[in-house]
Amino acid sequence: MSNKLVTSLYHTIGAHSSDVNCVAFSNGDLLATASADKTARLWNTDDFTEHKHSPLCGHQYYVHCCTFSPFGTTLATCSTDGKLILWDVKTGKKNAVLHHESQNSIRVCRFSPNSNYILTGSDDELLCMWEVSSKKLIRTFAGHEASVVGCDFSPDSNFIVSGSCNGDLQIWDAKFGHGKCLKYIDEGHDLGVSCCQFSPTYGSAKSVSSDNGTVTFMFASGGQDDLIKLWNFQAVLGSAAVSINLQLTLKGHSGPVTCCSYSHDGSLLASGSIDKTVRLWDAIHGNSLHVIEGHVRYVTSCSFSYDGLFLVSGSNDRTAVIWKITNEDELFKNIERNQSQCDTEEVKPVNKWSVEEVCKWLEDIGLEQYKPSFEQNAIDGTELEVITDSMLQQIGLEAMGHRNKILRARKILQQGGPVKFVKDTNMLDVGVPDEFLCPITREVMKDPVIAEDGYTYERSAIAGWMEKGKTTSPMTNGTLNTKQLTPNRSLKMLIQRYLQGQ
Repeated sequence: MSNKLVTSLYHTIGAHSSDVNCVAFSNGDLLATASADKTARLWNTDDFTEHKHSPLCGHQYYVHCCTFSPFGTTLATCSTDGKLILWDVKTGKKNAVLHHESQNSIRVCRFSPNSNYILTGSDDELLCMWEVSSKKLIRTFAGHEASVVGCDFSPDSNFIVSGSCNGDLQIWDAKFGHGKCLKYIDEGHDLGVSCCQFSPTYGSAKSVSSDNGTVTFMFASGGQDDLIKLWNFQAVLGSAAVSINLQLTLKGHSGPVTCCSYSHDGSLLASGSIDKTVRLWDAIHGNSLHVIEGHVRYVTSCSFSYDGLFLVSGSNDRTAVIWKITNEDELFKNIERNQSQCDTEEVKPVNKWSVEEVCKWLEDIGLEQYKPSFEQNAIDGTELEVITDSMLQQIGLEAMGHRNKILRARKILQQGGPVKFVKDTNMLDVGVPDEFLCPITREVMKDPVIAEDGYTYERSAIAGWMEKGKTTSPMTNGTLNTKQLTPNRSLKMLIQRYLQGQ
C-alpha cells in the first residue's frame, strides 16, 4: 500500500461479562465473539445488533476460540471444559459436541478451506482432525510436548501447521495421513508460539485445485518473544518433502504477540499483543502500516471482515471493538469531493425548512434518533434557529455531546450560509471531517485521547468533564469505570496534516 492506513472506532461491543478471548467474522453477515463468561455471541454486521439466537450457551468453562466454517453456516467453539461444539448459526442449535479422548482443555479450532474437516489443538499435546459431515475423529497428530495453542490448514487443505507453548512449529500431512510430522521447527518462537495462520492468497493459494507437483505458501506465526514471523512453505504433494524458510521477522510490539490474522485478499496482516495494541502490516513486504490503540488491557484476538473494510479486536477489557479501515489518500479525496459538492449545490435557507427537512438534517449529521422528539415538538427551521441547550434538554436530549453537535452544526449554517451535510463522510463543516471534532466542544482537536467508552475527545474537555464529578460517558451515558485516557496519535497526526494543508 502506497499511503498510510487510518482506522477509526466504528462500534464497541460490551455485552460480555468477562474477557473476550476470540473474535471472528464470517464470509457473510455475522461476527462471533467468545468469552471467559462461558458464552459465544453472534452479531449482525449490518448494524452490530445481537443475533436473535444469541448468546450460545453450552460450555461450562472459559471459551477459548471460535471460528466459522468457510460457508458461514456453522460456528465452532472450544473450551476449557474439553468440548468442541458445532453450532448452526441460523437456529442457534448444537449440531455436535466433540472432545478429545483425554477431555483436556481445547485451546484452538480451525476449519479446512474445503469445509470437509475441523482441526483442534489441546492441552493433551495433540492435534485432532474431525470429519465435519460424520462428526467423527479421523486422524490424531502426536508430536508436540506442550499444549497446542495454534493451528491452521494450508489453502489447499492438504497440510497443517501447528504451534505449541514450547515454541516449536510442526508441519503435518492432512491428506495422505503420514503419521509423523513432515517438518519440525525447534525454535519457532522463544518462550512459546501463540498463533499461526496461512496466507489465503500467496503463491499456490491462488490455484489450489492442483493435485500434484510443488506448492508454495506463506504462513505467519506470533509468539511470546514479541515477534511476528513470516515463513515460506514449499512441499511436494504426496511425499514427505517439505521445506520451511524464515522470510521476514516483524518487530514492533513491546509485549508477547497473542494473535494474528490475514485479510481475505492477503494484502494485510493484523497482530494483537499484550502491549494493548493491534498492528497492521504489509503482508508481503512486512512493513508496519498502522498501530491501533484503544483497549485498556491485553488484545487477545483480531479478525478482518470479508470485504476488508473492518477489523475487530477482542480484549481482556471485556470488549470487542470494530475499527473502520481506510487510508489517508482516500480520506482526503472524500474531503475534496464533498468540498466541491458543497460549493456548487444550492440549499434552502434554514428558516424556510419544514419539520420534515429539519429531521432530514438530523439524519445527515448522524442524530436521527432524536427525530421523534423534534417531530413531537414541531421543531421547524424557524425554531431550529433559536433553540438553546436548555430547550434541547427539555425535549429529551440528555447527552451533552449530542446537544453540542446540534448547536455547532446550526452555528455553521448561520455563519457560513447554507451547507449540505453529507452523512456518509461525517461532514459537519466545509472540509472538516467529524472525526476531527471533539464530541464535547465540537472544535477541532489538538490533543485527542480515547476514553473508556471508546470515543475520542479533546483531552482538556474530557478531563474537565471528569473533574466535575461526572462518572458517565458524554456520548452514551454509560458508566465510565476508569479515568484513564489513551493518546490517539494516529488521529492527531492526521489532524495536523489536514490543518497544515489549509
